[in-house]
Amino acid sequence: MSHLQYFDYPNFGTRTRKEFGASQAVRVGNFIELSGQGGWDPKTEGFPVALSEEIEQAFSNVQLALATAGGKGWERVYKVRVYVNVRGDDGWPEYGQHLTTSLKKWCPNHGPIVTVVEVKGLFKDMRIEIEATEHLG
Repeated sequence: MSHLQYFDYPNFGTRTRKEFGASQAVRVGNFIELSGQGGWDPKTEGFPVALSEEIEQAFSNVQLALATAGGKGWERVYKVRVYVNVRGDDGWPEYGQHLTTSLKKWCPNHGPIVTVVEVKGLFKDMRIEIEATEHLG
């Protein structure tokens, strides 16, 4: 697949590329596709305790991955897939509220198509993982 360009942001991205052979982003023609971005700190790899902070960090990691691949980020994202692991005291209303807040913050001028899927579990007890596709124009 030498015609494709793969990208990884520093620290978490380069470590996972080295250890697992997986990239954070790939450019396919006029598109950037992302691997799932969780709410980890990209430098320390720690996770926030608060659900709202984990969701916001996942959105920030999407922006970082897209920018690393040469994209403009959320302003050109047209498709989003969100995987959530609803558990404990966190319920759908809380997830929905925080997802809506972050989506409106990061996409103030457009509404990308969004699919939200509830899953049994995510990597390292993550509560959210976001895949996004950007059209480069």
